[in-house]
Amino acid sequence: MSDVGVDESLLKSVAVQVATEASALVREAWEGMATGRSVAVGTKSGATDVVTAVDHESERLVRSRLASLRPGEPVLGEEGGGTAGDDGVTWVVDPIDGTVNFLYGLPWFAVSVAAQVGGVSVAGAVVEPASGRVWSAARGQGAFLDGRRLAVSAPAGLEVTLVGTGFAYSPARRTRQSRFAASLLGQVRDIRRNGAASLDLCAVAAGWLDAYVEHGLNRWDWAAGALIAAEAGAEVSLPGTAPELGQDATYAAAPSIADPLRKVLADCGAAEV
Repeated sequence: MSDVGVDESLLKSVAVQVATEASALVREAWEGMATGRSVAVGTKSGATDVVTAVDHESERLVRSRLASLRPGEPVLGEEGGGTAGDDGVTWVVDPIDGTVNFLYGLPWFAVSVAAQVGGVSVAGAVVEPASGRVWSAARGQGAFLDGRRLAVSAPAGLEVTLVGTGFAYSPARRTRQSRFAASLLGQVRDIRRNGAASLDLCAVAAGWLDAYVEHGLNRWDWAAGALIAAEAGAEVSLPGTAPELGQDATYAAAPSIADPLRKVLADCGAAEV
């Protein structure tokens, strides 16, 4: 217990429980789509920024369960909004991270639930509906995948570093990001763009990616995944903490290449993305 009145282990258990329940709802809808069942789809910031009825249903379930299990604690969700509380625990929820993948039938999407205190993640879970995998962490207690402790990779140099990234919905910003990625591509092993930030951060924790950088994420995108990466040993920078990478950059990397990669990213124009 690192803060008065905060039990990170209990908060992790709640995050796992609630995310797993929401994941079951999302999985049922995803499987139904494969058999021809339709799902209502809308848009937010633009035609490529989609939201489905399942996103809303998943978030309503999470909010309902948190209201029962943790009454009175505020919830900040991608679809339902909200604000962080001044004191105590705030829950940060992404009901489906990777909605486009979900719509296309790709299995790389997840439900993300995190508990934050003072804007800092202290517990979280990322659950994959398609596979049932459960990623989780509590501050100071390590990161786990289905109960197996995770540890980041240790690439010997940038030339053997696999980097994950993502792209914004704005066409103008996507164009800048593509130039940035092209500059980076010649200096690392390769780049992956999987389409779900929470799972990319978990992939760094598992050593499936050596590093990850993305601009323009919202709090619900990284709240659980960044904690999982950090608890697995990654060096993590969150939006507002690494101006050389851009004020809205999220960065996680294996320690063996974290500093040289950070310099390369800056040299490639990360701050201008």
